[in-house]
Amino acid sequence: MPKAAVILLADTETHADMGRAANALTTVQEFAEAGDDITLIFDGAGVRWAAALLKEDNQLHGAFEKIRDKVAGACHFCAGAFHVRDELEGSDVPLLRDHKGHPSLRGLVADGYEIITF
Repeated sequence: MPKAAVILLADTETHADMGRAANALTTVQEFAEAGDDITLIFDGAGVRWAAALLKEDNQLHGAFEKIRDKVAGACHFCAGAFHVRDELEGSDVPLLRDHKGHPSLRGLVADGYEIITF
């Protein structure tokens, strides 16, 4: 069974960024529907998506809800740098700080996960 970690790095500012977020969510859903081991991490500017997708009026909120149980979390450091930490601390999206305030991608690789970035 494949093991993959989708890392959403795209910002929220452009239509292309929204396309990357939509593709990330679709990829997670495809793996989940196949019964594969899949996880989603919001990192870099992508932490803004973690906050945006929690809002019911976001056009990708429904897609996010379908895969919400596959979300590992968002980067703690980046959530502060991109000014969404307060929003995320009040949500069920965990803030990850495994390596110097960031999620550990090395840990995922060591556990056999393929890394897919958007």
